[in-house]
Amino acid sequence: MNWKTDFRSLYYLGAPEPDDPVINPRETALLVIDIQNTYLERPGRASLPAAEQERFDLWTPFHERMRNSVIPQTAAMLEFARAHGIECLFARIACHTIDGRDRSLSQKMPGWNNLLLPKNGLPSQLVPELQPVGDEIVVTKTTDSALTGTNLRLILHNLGIKTVICAGIFTDQCISSTVRSLADESYQVIVLEDCCAAATEDLHRKELEIVNMIYCHVMRSAELRTLVPLAKR
Repeated sequence: MNWKTDFRSLYYLGAPEPDDPVINPRETALLVIDIQNTYLERPGRASLPAAEQERFDLWTPFHERMRNSVIPQTAAMLEFARAHGIECLFARIACHTIDGRDRSLSQKMPGWNNLLLPKNGLPSQLVPELQPVGDEIVVTKTTDSALTGTNLRLILHNLGIKTVICAGIFTDQCISSTVRSLADESYQVIVLEDCCAAATEDLHRKELEIVNMIYCHVMRSAELRTLVPLAKR
């Protein structure tokens, strides 16, 4: 497996391999998106009616990927970033009002994306394994994009960030939206494949193929580590 040739859509079949991105730790941020309690909580399967058990089973691969790959790999990347002077930032979906009247329209639409997550509630909090350390910044968003729905744009500017490494969920929703927003503002963006997940493996892979090589570089966390100079801030 090689990030320079993997996750290619039809648009980029046969295209030259990209150069290694130049990563200056002082100008780089690791952005962890929406890995919150609400997405990892599950009721007991046996307590559910048959129709809900079927839905439960459809989501089981996602939960296995989160527990076995995304959360531990992201925790390891946070440790690596902190050791190498890379800024660690977090974004989470939450509303500032109890009734969610400040949410974006997409979060008020009927269906799965209808999210009512008051900012102080336990469901809206980041999972215990991925808590910020010290004065690391957490932004609260009521939109899919962490850039357009918060003051993250100003924060990145003030920190002097030029490269943003993205991890989190969901690959085909908030990750994709954030990546596109960052790319439109000329940030160098890297998405860590093993630190992200979508509802299904197919959705995950397809979205990575869509954004790769035009909005970002898609690679695995082990590949990213080889590109970071061994120097602290």
